[in-house]
Amino acid sequence: MQLAHQHHSFRLLLPLMTLCLALIGTGVKAENLVTIETSLGDMTFEFFPNEAPRTVANFQRLAQSGWYEGKSFYRVVKGHVIQAGSLDENAEPRVEAEFNQHPHIKGTLGLARDEDPNSGSTEFYICHEARPHLDGRYTVFGQLVAGEAVLDAIANQEVIEKYYDEDKKIAFHEPKTPVLIKAIRRH
Repeated sequence: MQLAHQHHSFRLLLPLMTLCLALIGTGVKAENLVTIETSLGDMTFEFFPNEAPRTVANFQRLAQSGWYEGKSFYRVVKGHVIQAGSLDENAEPRVEAEFNQHPHIKGTLGLARDEDPNSGSTEFYICHEARPHLDGRYTVFGQLVAGEAVLDAIANQEVIEKYYDEDKKIAFHEPKTPVLIKAIRRH
């Protein structure tokens, strides 16, 4: 029984050990890594603190406080983005835009906002595919380094088509089965 428990524990640690070994050669610092644990699995991202220091600090503050726990990926547009946080108004401060040279490729982590470039706060998105039309218009503050299958699983959820504007320009397709954020943890 003891041996079976140890084998099970090793199997749980193996993916994390593999990720750590893979990142050692890239020069990525552990403090620049974050894992978003969802109801469909985990995704790990590398932050870009040099290019988006205020955005990274704000996201880390919210994550550490547990603000995202229980929130859902309320917008899922396959081939575009998955978006999480809350559509509700909140008292969290806005973050001044930190546009940078990082492209919007599959797995890009960005700060969602409305028409005002400095309106980002708590909402974030992850690109499901390359979205070059967003380059330089939104703050990119991280990139997926592990968990692409989870990103695909979320993007492939069956959705309810929703629009919140009269012109039907912005799709906020909501998953029929909620995809929840269990926790966000730094490494």
